[in-house]
Amino acid sequence: MTDNYIYVIIALLPLSACMLVFQVNPYHALVIRGILGAVAALVYAVLGAADVALTEALVGTMLAITLYAVAARSSLTMRLGVLQNEEIELDSDSIADGKAKQHFVQLKDDLKTILSKHYMRLELVPYTDRQTLQQALMDKEVHATCIRDERSPQDNQKQLGYEFSTQPYHTQTRVQRLYEIMQTELASPAVTTLTYVKAPEIAEHYK
Repeated sequence: MTDNYIYVIIALLPLSACMLVFQVNPYHALVIRGILGAVAALVYAVLGAADVALTEALVGTMLAITLYAVAARSSLTMRLGVLQNEEIELDSDSIADGKAKQHFVQLKDDLKTILSKHYMRLELVPYTDRQTLQQALMDKEVHATCIRDERSPQDNQKQLGYEFSTQPYHTQTRVQRLYEIMQTELASPAVTTLTYVKAPEIAEHYK
């Protein structure tokens, strides 16, 4: 009877391991991983392996959780490359730039909403010109780019006071999974065209 508590503690080990395996949210998985490490250290201590328990607590729990947290923070971020001069234009108070700002903010909010469903966050990375921006996409510095579509008659129609019929922005991504997510869930298809490209195709296009 006195050893029943040992069986209960040991039973927590596979239980927490199963919870970790089936957890979808990566941040919740980090917490459960910490619980799993604490339970494992407790089991080792109860069974008389104090040195193994100490190693599990320091390395298997504290160090592993720290490394996992850093990895999750960096890998669950979508880096979106944008033009720096367009960001400056978005701060303008003119009517034309005000409409452009409205579309860009709408697109950015939609992307944040979509990514949050997949436990990701959006990070805007500004670049000075289009060539540098495309080079960054080719070099895998960013996951996607979003620029004004030069093929759109946006500026001329704004001056005439008409609504433009084509999308004012063009979004490219080199990550197929991101393309599938945005293509399915993007709530503002009238704001941007969406294209999936591979790095060799980008290099060939800008030669």
